[in-house]
Amino acid sequence: KRYEELVSFVEKFGHARVPLKFPANLSLGEWAKCQRRFCKCYLNGDATSKMTKDQFELLKKVGFEWERCRKPWEKSYEELVRFVDKFGHARVPRKFAPN
Repeated sequence: KRYEELVSFVEKFGHARVPLKFPANLSLGEWAKCQRRFCKCYLNGDATSKMTKDQFELLKKVGFEWERCRKPWEKSYEELVRFVDKFGHARVPRKFAPN
């Protein structure tokens, strides 16, 4: 059931970064958090992992985000690089207009 909800989320939002407190479906956010934890155990070869290879592959197939914060961090980093290229420093004002 949750996997189907994840697929619907991806179709609607174009990504699989389900927020922990997703207002439209709090259970989906909590489920995604658990999948990240289960995946970590699975990839580390932990025999107690609750994730199977098939489950891992299904999540991978829909582009599940294993590290919830990675993409936003990368986007912000790219913005910072552009700022440095333009202004020659990384002291971004708190109320910088383009953001």
